[in-house]
Amino acid sequence: MSGIARRIDELGRIVIPKEIRRNLRIREGDMLDIYTSNDNVILKKHSAFNNLEDFAGMLTDSIYKDIKRNIIITDRDKVIAASGKNKKDYLNKNISEELMYSITRREKMLEKHKKMYKICDKEEEMTYTLSTIIVNGDAVGMVMIFDKEGTVSELEKTVASVISNFLEDSIAG
Repeated sequence: MSGIARRIDELGRIVIPKEIRRNLRIREGDMLDIYTSNDNVILKKHSAFNNLEDFAGMLTDSIYKDIKRNIIITDRDKVIAASGKNKKDYLNKNISEELMYSITRREKMLEKHKKMYKICDKEEEMTYTLSTIIVNGDAVGMVMIFDKEGTVSELEKTVASVISNFLEDSIAG
């Protein structure tokens, strides 16, 4: 727990120290949820996927049974759902800057030829498709389908797009 003290200005604002923002990957424009508990004020990074992680996991598991390709769903910080041979290598891990950049750029693409890509903490050779999840104009996450041995095709690109569209509608409510 950090022991940094900050003053509240005349508009009720406080500055979250740069070191804390960097460690928690809080960027300008990010939403924070504010809670109180007894005499504590709690700030928590907002995720558009609140309460949808279990559902996203069931969705990726169901689709994996048919397409037999690795599938991940991310928010802007971590992998919230994963299915496939290497599920444990990705689930609940922070996403790479490379993947965050793909979300920011709102990528929807297919890489048919093996290429190095860093999903979380290590770069791996794979073919993949990406489909950004956009809710109310904000890029909130990514659907990625990838294969380290074989290739992904237009079919997987379409599946990733269908998943992202479905999640957009589910989140927007």
